[in-house]
Order: sequence, then C-alpha cells, then structure tokens
Amino acid sequence: MEASVEQLVYVREDEYTVARMSAEDMPAFVASGRALAGVQPGETLKLVGEWDDHPRHGRRLLVSACERVIPSTVRAIELYLGSGLIRGIGPRLAHAIVSHFGEESLTVIDTDPVRLREVINIGPVRQAQIVEAWREQKAIAALMVVLQGYGISPLLAAKVYQAFGAQAAEILTSDPYRLIGRVRGIAFAIADRIALRSGVPESSPQRIQAAVLDRLEAAASGGGHCYLPLLAVLVQTGELIGQDEDLIRQAVDALVAERRVVTETSPERPGQTVVYTKELHSRELALTDHLTRLFNARSTLPMRAFEEDATLNDDQRAAVTMALTATVSVLTGGPGCGKSHTVRAIAATVRAMGGTVTLTAPTGKAAKRLSELTGLPAMTVHRMLAHQPDPDALFDRNPAHADLVVVDEASMLDLQLATRLCGAIPSGGHLLLVGDSDQLPSIGPGNVLADLLRVEDIPRVRLTHIFRQAGDSAIVQAAHRIRAGDLPRLPGGGGFWFEELDDPEAVAERVVHLATVAIPRKQNVDPGQVQVLCPMRKGTTGATELGRRLQERLNPAAEGKAEHWSGASVFRVGDRVMPIRNNYDKGVFNGETGTVTRVVPEERLVEIVIDDGDPVAYGFDELDDLTHAYAISVHRSQGSEYPFVVAPIVADAGGVMLRRRLLYTLVTRAKSWVVLVGRRDALELAVHRLGRLRNTGLAPRLALSLSG
Repeated sequence: MEASVEQLVYVREDEYTVARMSAEDMPAFVASGRALAGVQPGETLKLVGEWDDHPRHGRRLLVSACERVIPSTVRAIELYLGSGLIRGIGPRLAHAIVSHFGEESLTVIDTDPVRLREVINIGPVRQAQIVEAWREQKAIAALMVVLQGYGISPLLAAKVYQAFGAQAAEILTSDPYRLIGRVRGIAFAIADRIALRSGVPESSPQRIQAAVLDRLEAAASGGGHCYLPLLAVLVQTGELIGQDEDLIRQAVDALVAERRVVTETSPERPGQTVVYTKELHSRELALTDHLTRLFNARSTLPMRAFEEDATLNDDQRAAVTMALTATVSVLTGGPGCGKSHTVRAIAATVRAMGGTVTLTAPTGKAAKRLSELTGLPAMTVHRMLAHQPDPDALFDRNPAHADLVVVDEASMLDLQLATRLCGAIPSGGHLLLVGDSDQLPSIGPGNVLADLLRVEDIPRVRLTHIFRQAGDSAIVQAAHRIRAGDLPRLPGGGGFWFEELDDPEAVAERVVHLATVAIPRKQNVDPGQVQVLCPMRKGTTGATELGRRLQERLNPAAEGKAEHWSGASVFRVGDRVMPIRNNYDKGVFNGETGTVTRVVPEERLVEIVIDDGDPVAYGFDELDDLTHAYAISVHRSQGSEYPFVVAPIVADAGGVMLRRRLLYTLVTRAKSWVVLVGRRDALELAVHRLGRLRNTGLAPRLALSLSG
C-alpha cells in the first residue's frame, strides 16, 4: 500500500520505528518495523507488511519492506512540502504552492523552478534556496537506496552527503574507507561491509591499513590510550579482519612510510615497539616541549612581601608557596580537603603582590563552580584559548598571559586540550593544575594530571586533612571510604543513601520515580535540580534508555509542541540538552547544559539557550553534536556539581564500567543528596575493582626532558 508519514511516534536505538500514517480512502493507522528506519514526516512510502492486532497498542501494520516514492495526491504533496524536508518551505508556503500548482507542484520545482515566483512571497533568493534544498533532498534519497542495497542504515545518508556533497555516491562505491573519520556513525565495520560488497579483496592493503587505523582509533576513543603495543595492533587487527600477521606488519610499515602512524620503542618498556597515530604522537611531543619550556623558564611573577592567610593549615600554606615559586605545579586532594579555599588564597596572594591571575576549568559548569567557591571570576579553558587580542588596546589582556594560570578539575584535561593550554602560556608564567587524581580521567585520550604526578621533578602538594564541616557530610564520608577501597556504610543516611533492588527494570523505574516525583516532593525542589547519572550508556539502566523515560515524564509530546526526530532521539521545545562537542563558531563547549527553545522545521534547525545566554542554532544535520541531559554518563558529569544525584548501580554486561574511579566520581558530583539504586554485589564490585591504566608516554618523556 502507499501512505504518507504524518508523525513519528517512537524510534528505538536499533532503528525499530513506529509512525502514524495516512492513506487515501482509509482511516489513519500506525505502522511499525525496522524497515521504516530513517523515514521522516511528510514522506510518501510504498509499504509491504501484515496487519496485526496488538492487545495493548491495537491494530497496526507490521512493515517488512519500505520504498520511498514521490507523492502524487494534493494532500500528500502539501504534507511533504510543509514537513520541513525542503528547507525554506513551511506549512503556509506549502499550502500556497499546492493551491497554485496542484498535483504539478513537485514537477514545477524539479523541472521549471522559475515558475515558483508565480507564488506570492517567493522571489529569486527564496526560489534558489528551494531549488538547492530540493536537489539535496533528491541526492540524499538516492544515497538511501544505495545504502539499503549494502544493508546499511539509511539514517547515514544525510551525513554522507553532508561530508562529501555531490561526490558522495561516487566515494561510497569507489573508496568507502574514506568515510571513516569523516562521517559520524561510520566506523570500519560499515565501510568494510560496503567495500567487500563492492568487490574489494579481503587481503587488499587498503583494507588492512584501514583496519589498523580503526584499532588505534578505538583504543583512543574507547580506552583513552595514546598508543598500542605493536603486538596488540597485530592481534586486534587480525581478530577484526582475519588476515595474516605478515600482511598486517606490511600495512603498519606502509602507514609509517605515509606518515600516518609512528612506531617507536616504548617510553616505559625497553624492547617493546609501540604504535601511535601521527596526530597523538605529535601532541604528546608538543605537550612535553611546552611543559619543559614552562618548567625551565625564569619566573616573571612579581615577588613582594605578603601576609600569610591565618586560616590555612600547613599543607595549604605549602601549596601557596609552591604556586608562587614553581612555574609548573600540581595541587591535588579529595573532597572536603580545602582545595578551593587554597586556590582562593593563592589568587589573593598573587594579586596582593601585584600579579595577575586567570582561573579556568575544562567545562562551563566547572568554571562556574570554581567562581562560586573562590568568589573570583573564572572561565573555561576553551574561552581563554579563544581570546582574540584587540589591536587598538594599549595592553595585551590575553587571559593566558596572566602571571598565574590556575586550571581546576585538571583530571578532565585530555592530551589535545592540555597541549593547546600549555602552548598558549608564555615562558615565565606560572601554571597550577588543581584536581583530584582519584577521579575518572579525561574523556579524550591521555591522562595528563596523573602523568604529571608520576614525574618526580614536578612540585606537588596533596591535601589530606578533611575539614570538620565537610567531614560531617555523608557524601564526603562515603567518597573517602570508596577512595580507600572500603564499602560505604549501608544503607546510609544524611546525604548518602543506597536502595537495594535486583531487577534492572525495577531499578530503572525506581530511578525515574525518585528523579521526577519522590525527591522533588520530599525536598520541595524542581525536578531540574535532580540529575540522573549512569555508569553505562546502553541497556535498561543506561543513560540512553533512562533519558528517554525521563523525557517522556518531564517533557512529553503534546499537540502544538514542536519536535524533530534525529535518529532515535526526539528534540522538543523545553528539553534539557548538552553539547557533546566543542564548537568555537557557535561558542558552545562540551559539557555545558541548555534548553531547547525553538524547533523550526522549515528552517531545519533546533535553537537552544545555554545559561541564559544568546540563542544558538543547530541545523537538523548537526544534531549529533547534542545529547539529552535528563540522564548522562558519569564521564560527562565531570566538573559539574548537582544538588541531588540519582544513579543505577547494576552489573549489566559483566559490570564492565563499574570501577572505583567511576563510583568515586559519581558520588562526589552530588552536593546535598546522592541516592544509589541497585544490587549490593554490583556496588561491592565497583568499590573493589580498579580501572585499567592508559597507555601514555607523557610521564617518561617529561621526566627525561626535565632531567636534561
């Protein structure tokens, strides 16, 4: 049968889709199935399937095959044009076009677009926009057909077109490995499937090289590793593509010759060869050089007599002295040990001496929290690095050129950000990294704070004294027990509570109830004050599924409320969202939180506002850069603090993510209350299991460099 998509009802991560449909001469109906993956409201489809009477959902069409067709009826054409699929045409303009051209509307747009100017409100500029959007939509539809032929999700078609434009179809068939790294959602497995079905030999050098690069990228993005031992590369690549070790060695040698990877003797294990991507190797060398330059430079900090802060203990006074005398230093310690108070004292001392201070943190939330705790202005590292000097100014006010740059939550610094940060600080300036080395390392590759603490020449002070006010906090007490490898006192009390449940489905429902009803009611707060944190992204108790349930409770679909589906995510006005990639053009950075204020189909954009700032527009093809913030991973919560935290603790998939650093980081994100829901044995597993070490060469390189 032929029908038009009126509305998407539900899209699952595996692309199972439920849509409300309309067809000529029959009532509206519901269709479902994975064959509907990627369909959008307004499209006309030729469907093959069977009717089914579901006891809960009623009559629906179970779709086994789906083909996009050009709409032919006036009603279908108007729905198609007004759906937002064609940028520049909204419901009103769609009605005007169809009223004027009737069933010939699409033919006019395709073959004689100049005639569009016969419609009121369409001039040359809008006509050109409509024609360009029409051509783009036709090209994407053609790519969908090609992808489906390879057994690949049609949802990727728009991303392929966005990356390669008019060349997309040719590249897709002639060199699919070029898609890797250029198109989000296409890793080696998908590109390889296309290549093999296109006739690329299994033992082709092109294929094996792509597999080697994939293993290095997976190690960096999944494990934070800067390199892999050569033996691991050979084994993992062989497992991935089933090819001979000699062929894989030849591929590594070819990549070295092309300067795409670097091999060298392990910085820490003599006799072992390791493999870096060229990019990560260059960054590690550059960061070593920058830190060495800063460490060896003569300080330009003005030294004058100052009055010591009488509220500081001996360790804190030692930290002040260290920050004033060492050009590179580290201040570390757990919660409640006075790191923020010490930073405030350091900043006040530098200012009293006539010097300048810049306080920074990797995320907006962390910078705001640092400012609140110290009473001093703070900014993100990204905003500091984005400084553009005023050519008319008498003095350079670049914040990176302050006498002292303090970076809080330094455990979040990955190799890339740390390299840019240290490169921006001039010789003679002081750099103080402040952080808790027992928290999770950065999302990106590297382990900068921990690596610096491994270099004996780098001055450091570790604060260990827990101040009384913080010591009375059940959260601080639980965090320090976890840090020491001891189980918190259960079920807890005060601000820490553990609620034991076995079934993951029951855990998920309890977490949602606590976040949306129980805690807001008991504490008399808005649900927005409660943050759900998840050890994992997938599964019943993962961030994706819990986020979907929370969205449906807190911001459900409603008539007249604008929304747009992007893959398995629906963005509605009022949604809590979070950028997951830095975008300097938009002025938004990973980890900030905002609210969706507008969804504009005819302009194909979603507008968000972050921290009462100016609206920021995301095109429909950029929504991979946003995620919902109702439930987020513990990694994404780093640097933030929430009044109330609820988290599932379930050993799904063998408890791969349940480790001490993750649990410690989770608990320390809460300010007033943290409630853990799940299995006691999963909690014990998390407390006692240590995380894997990351493969990084920064510590031995820096130690060697500083020793001359």
